[in-house]
Amino acid sequence: MPKMTKKVLSSRVYEMLKEMIAKHRFSPGTRVNVEALSRELGLSRTPVWEAIRRLELEGLLYNIPYRGVFMTEMTLERALELYQVREVLEGLAGRLAASHVSEKALEKMAKELTVQREVIEREDLVGYSQCDFDFHDIIHKLSNNTVLQEMLETLKAKMQPIRMDIKPILPRLYEGHRTMVEALRSRKGDRVEKVIRLHNRLVQNQIRKEMVAKRKKPVD
Repeated sequence: MPKMTKKVLSSRVYEMLKEMIAKHRFSPGTRVNVEALSRELGLSRTPVWEAIRRLELEGLLYNIPYRGVFMTEMTLERALELYQVREVLEGLAGRLAASHVSEKALEKMAKELTVQREVIEREDLVGYSQCDFDFHDIIHKLSNNTVLQEMLETLKAKMQPIRMDIKPILPRLYEGHRTMVEALRSRKGDRVEKVIRLHNRLVQNQIRKEMVAKRKKPVD
């Protein structure tokens, strides 16, 4: 029983830290103060370290001996690879979702679009990131495929440290979401998949532009 309690505690801390990462509590490349986290959560360091080790295995954190724990800073090349995989998996989720979408789900997505528009007007990139995940999560769940949902959830976790400038494409991302809702309303799986894959390619193209700009930037 004590072992089970310890395991449950460690899992809860793990979920709490993942939520902090999802809400951009830690900036990519910055140090995570384990002592301060333990005090904040009112826990000993043991469950916190256990959670950190799990996040290390997922590639979200890394530990440098005698220096500390750091938030992973993802390369643009790695980000592109993740979005290429996401395009395929999410396209499949959209195709499957077309067969299960309900009017209630469409209404929920319409409300999400309203929130997104307000967030975009404020240029709140952190807020948009959360709205984006919430919106796509509805489609993932509508797929009714638990294996696919698990794969997309893992992919989402790996994408948390991505740091790129999406301001130039925010309006087009929003329009992409509107188009997804309309495609789902048609209940045509091939149409939904096409729209979602084009949406992912928009982000991929932005990443490629940043990669080119980075290569052209003079080194000090």
